Amino acid sequence: MPAMPISTSDLGAELRARARKLGFDAFGVTSPGARPDLKVKLDAALARGWQDGMAWMAEEPERRSTPAELWSEVRSVIMLGMNYGPDSDPMETLALRDRGTISVYARSRDYHEIIKGKLKELAGLITRTGCDAKVFVDTAPVMEKPLAEAAGLGWQGKNTILVSRDFGSWLFLGAIFTSAELTSDAPHEESCGTCRRCLDICPTNAFPAPFQLDARRCLSYLSIEHEGPIPLEFRRAMGNRVYGCDDCLAVCPWNKFASVSREAKLQARDDLRAPALADLAALDEPGFRSLFSASPIKRIGHQRFLRNVLIAIGNSDDAALARHARRYLADPDPTVRGAAVWATRRLAAPDEAGRLALDFLPAESDITVRAEWSAELT
Repeated sequence: MPAMPISTSDLGAELRARARKLGFDAFGVTSPGARPDLKVKLDAALARGWQDGMAWMAEEPERRSTPAELWSEVRSVIMLGMNYGPDSDPMETLALRDRGTISVYARSRDYHEIIKGKLKELAGLITRTGCDAKVFVDTAPVMEKPLAEAAGLGWQGKNTILVSRDFGSWLFLGAIFTSAELTSDAPHEESCGTCRRCLDICPTNAFPAPFQLDARRCLSYLSIEHEGPIPLEFRRAMGNRVYGCDDCLAVCPWNKFASVSREAKLQARDDLRAPALADLAALDEPGFRSLFSASPIKRIGHQRFLRNVLIAIGNSDDAALARHARRYLADPDPTVRGAAVWATRRLAAPDEAGRLALDFLPAESDITVRAEWSAELT
């Protein structure tokens, strides 16, 4: 028998109720044309080069900023949020110099896989009515945060991160585009007021102005998306951050209303709360893949992660960690070698620096690493 017709109001209510049972904490609907300003804002950011090495942001900006350009049949955009609130202050580990600090979102299972399956189940409720649906979790050019703002889940704070009155800074976002005509929710008004804690806490001054982010100066971008050497001017500021940076999220006053995630798979793994830098530096390629097999960290690869660990070792002021940096002075990867050089020099005693330069000065052909030897240790 054909499926019984269902009204859009009934469908919206059914989706909202099912989303809650699936573990989503926020649900909202907006129209695909709710944010006509996105094209102008995206073009301005791209013109300034703020995306840096994220070339995908500049690809087909019309599709990224206009949902109907991505899928012409879309009539409604459903935005969903899942709380991943931590059970402790994520900035506490920054003081543990012999340990690594990992961004809250990467201390547990990869959220992409967790959310995608749940979105597909919701999409199934839509398709049984005869309407089409497509799900997205960082898998297509979708500007999730402004669409979530339009759908009433929260607002983009001055650090450009979505802020929720109920969950603070800690919401994972997913989207469902559908051909069903659903009733839109009211957009959320920006509620930062005069507060600028997120801007002032940034260790690299990555915000040219409120609501603007220059990724070229962002430690989260540099430690995750950036493929080459970490620029010298930002290495000391990285501290012991080996993956991501939560500073501007953690200081938001709205976090006073946040709660610990109710999704068991998003609870922090004990071995990723503050892993020892010595243990991270000892990981080989198979060890890296094994430790991070179900983590978003696996995406950046062993070499890029090792680069971050070596920078953290150089910032540790712990001479006992120097041997872990020295073992990579001849690493095949020039970015790893360069980070090892920097860390080794940072931890070398004054009377040892000259000898190290003679012992490990690379061949003329190794331009990248020679530059590291001759650079100032900022």
